[in-house]
Amino acid sequence: MSEQQTLIERMNADFKIALKSGDKTRLETLRSLRAALKDKEIALRGKGKELSDEEILTTITSAAKKRRESIDEYIKAGRADRADEERRELDIIQEYLPAQFSSEEIEAKVQSVIEQTGASSMKDMGKVMSAVMTELKGRADGKEVQDIVKRILGG
Repeated sequence: MSEQQTLIERMNADFKIALKSGDKTRLETLRSLRAALKDKEIALRGKGKELSDEEILTTITSAAKKRRESIDEYIKAGRADRADEERRELDIIQEYLPAQFSSEEIEAKVQSVIEQTGASSMKDMGKVMSAVMTELKGRADGKEVQDIVKRILGG
């Protein structure tokens, strides 16, 4: 059994606990995650594939990204109440993601990739981002990585 399968089992167990305890935010968040994973599984089944660990991680990461974007939009719209609700959902989703890298760890990885690729300007940003995101998959927010790459490359 894979680590991700254990993750799905944990998610299902947490769903049952939330259902029994009446934790509506956790219940709805887990329900949406489970639905996204089921949609992905059905789409892959149509192509003759199964849900892989990487696809599970990508789906959960995507859900977290959507919450971050929603938080930004609600703050811009002056809806602190909705932003707080999205933050609570994001906190729940992050429980199912691998531990995130700190800004310092991300910066060290970006520096390493820049040295390896010989990147020297913003023209090389795509090459750097691709390599960094491949290595940090699911363990760093793409926007934060992008900001660090821009700062280091002088953008």
